[in-house]
Amino acid sequence: MELQYFGANCLRVATKKAQIVIDDNLDKLGLTSITKPTDITLHTFAGQRAKGSRFVADMPGEYEISGAVIHGIAAQSHMNEKGKQGAVIYTISADDIKIAVLGHINPELTEEQLEQIGVVDIAVIPVGNSGYTLDAIGALKLIKQIEPKVVIPTHYADKAIHYEVPQVELAEAIKGLAMEPSETIVKYKPKTLELTDSTRLVILERQ
Repeated sequence: MELQYFGANCLRVATKKAQIVIDDNLDKLGLTSITKPTDITLHTFAGQRAKGSRFVADMPGEYEISGAVIHGIAAQSHMNEKGKQGAVIYTISADDIKIAVLGHINPELTEEQLEQIGVVDIAVIPVGNSGYTLDAIGALKLIKQIEPKVVIPTHYADKAIHYEVPQVELAEAIKGLAMEPSETIVKYKPKTLELTDSTRLVILERQ
C-alpha cells in the first residue's frame, strides 16, 4: 500500500489491486483533478463528486472492490446541527492495513460509530479549523477515541489552494496536537511490522 497527498482532503491510496482517490474536489480549489477512469473514488461529503471514475461512493454502505473492503459510516458533519447526518466516514481495508478517513465531521463519535470503525492503523484527519473543519482540539478528540497507530493531517493552509475559508498553517495545527512529526515524506508506504501501539504523526507533502 502507498499513500500520497494532493492537497485539501484529497489522497490517493494505491493498493496491490486498486487505486482509490479520496475527496477529489481539487478543480474547485484552483488545482487539477487527479481522478482517472480506472480509479475508485470516495467522497466524505455529498455534492463534490469527481467525474470519470469507474466506481463512486458518497454515502454509507459496504463495498468490496478490487481486493479492497470499504465501509462508509454515517456521521454528523462539522457544520450540521446535532443529530443531522451529512457526512461519511470511510474505512479502507487492503493489504493487511486499515485506514480511517474522517473528513469534516463532529468529533464526538457514538459507540456505534466507534464499533463500526474498529481497530485502525492509519487515521486521515483534517486540521484546518476556521469553522470549516476540525481544529486541533477536535482532531485530538478523534485520535483519543480511535487510537490509530498513525495520524496523517490534511486540509491545512496552502498558498496554492483557494479554500472557501482560510485554513490554519500546518505548524500551528501540529502545535495544537502536541505531537512531533515522526517523518515528513512524499509517499507513505505503511508496513505492518512498523506499526506500534503508540500513535505517530506522519506528514505527507503535497504532490
